[in-house]
Amino acid sequence: MTLASLAFFTFAASLGAAQGAETPETLDETIRPAGESTLDEFLWVKRPLVVFADNPADPRYVQQMQLIAERLDALADRDVVVITDTDPAADTPIRHALRARGFMFVLIAKDGTILLRKPAPWDVREISRSIDKQPLRKQEVRDRRGLPDR
Repeated sequence: MTLASLAFFTFAASLGAAQGAETPETLDETIRPAGESTLDEFLWVKRPLVVFADNPADPRYVQQMQLIAERLDALADRDVVVITDTDPAADTPIRHALRARGFMFVLIAKDGTILLRKPAPWDVREISRSIDKQPLRKQEVRDRRGLPDR
């Protein structure tokens, strides 16, 4: 088991304990390592939020994951899946597709377009606002409320 995998699972376990209400199944669905996943898997189904770092001990990565852990419910409500990639040597398909260097996070819309690409941690509130401005998200909210299209 690689050091990055061990660090992720340790973080995920502590995240689950801190969340309390999150079940392991929900956590596994919301936060997952990049592994062999591709962005095509999430097309029209989820909004990938990909968090890259060269090492799981990168302070920016740790801070970003803490910010995500604090508001995981807000991301889950917006169909966000958090994908972590902290091993540049693995050259995962997602890392290769997004040409990641060092710490960065990328928010991708359900249609596959890149909404945000940031080199520093962001609060989930700001990420959520960026999602909520998108036409597809507005439509999802209208559909949930049973409101007519405009």
